[in-house]
Amino acid sequence: MLSLPDAFLHAHRFISRPLLTIGQSQISFYTILSIVLAVSILYVAARLLKRFIVNRLLVDTVKDEGTRLALGTITQYLVVFFGFFVVLQSAGIDLSALTVLSGTIGIGIGFGLQNIANNFFSGVIILLERPVKVGDRIQVGEINGDVVRIAIRSTTILTNDNINIIIPNSEFVSNQVINWSHNDRNLRVTVPVGVSYSSDPEEVKLVLLQVADDHPDILQTPRPDVIFSDFGSSSLDFELRVWTKTRIQTPKILRSEMNFRIFEAFKKRGIEIPFPQTDLHFRSSDVPFWEKKDESGGKG
Repeated sequence: MLSLPDAFLHAHRFISRPLLTIGQSQISFYTILSIVLAVSILYVAARLLKRFIVNRLLVDTVKDEGTRLALGTITQYLVVFFGFFVVLQSAGIDLSALTVLSGTIGIGIGFGLQNIANNFFSGVIILLERPVKVGDRIQVGEINGDVVRIAIRSTTILTNDNINIIIPNSEFVSNQVINWSHNDRNLRVTVPVGVSYSSDPEEVKLVLLQVADDHPDILQTPRPDVIFSDFGSSSLDFELRVWTKTRIQTPKILRSEMNFRIFEAFKKRGIEIPFPQTDLHFRSSDVPFWEKKDESGGKG
């Protein structure tokens, strides 16, 4: 039976035994373990550095959270990228021997991994140019929600149904993206209204503005306004245009609330909302006669 020192010696010889050779470097099980451990520590350290940058270092100098997250994410990936090569060099691996491997990887990126490479570089563009940032309200195709996370490969959007949708970053670079809060969080909501022709347009305008002033989520600056948009087939058509910053996630619900309030206000003031009507006008020549009298008075 081996003694404890002999067991340690045999174990050390086993994990130090070369498994493969790259250039002038011999790779053993111990080398692989040390690289995995060092890269894991490097990754954790990079994440902690990102949190420190976002939550402490830049809090006083950079007020926008999206900007801090972008700078922290870029720093994290740079630390991991360059730290990985330092770890390989420290482990005794000759990086010049990886030239052929790098060429092979480049060919793979050009063919099989082109989508991943496209999303990667699109993520870098998003983090640098910042067409969208964390906290923005955006719409991509039929998807509408808040940006909650921007990673190097994909962006996560939280919808009003509390569903996280992960979108590849290339979608933000190659397709049209609607950013409802790119400059600020103010959003304009338009509420169309139709009233009967017997209504006084000035009274309708005053009632609509009063409804807007009474709603707690409607901004007073910019002021709500009313547009007399059209003479409809059965109604006078108006548009109540209001601004909000607290209901940017739920504009449809805000529009519904405004409709309820407008209906009640019109009911109290006796302003009628008409039913759609279609008037038909006939000419005598358009009416068919199955029997037609001739000039002599007889039937034809």
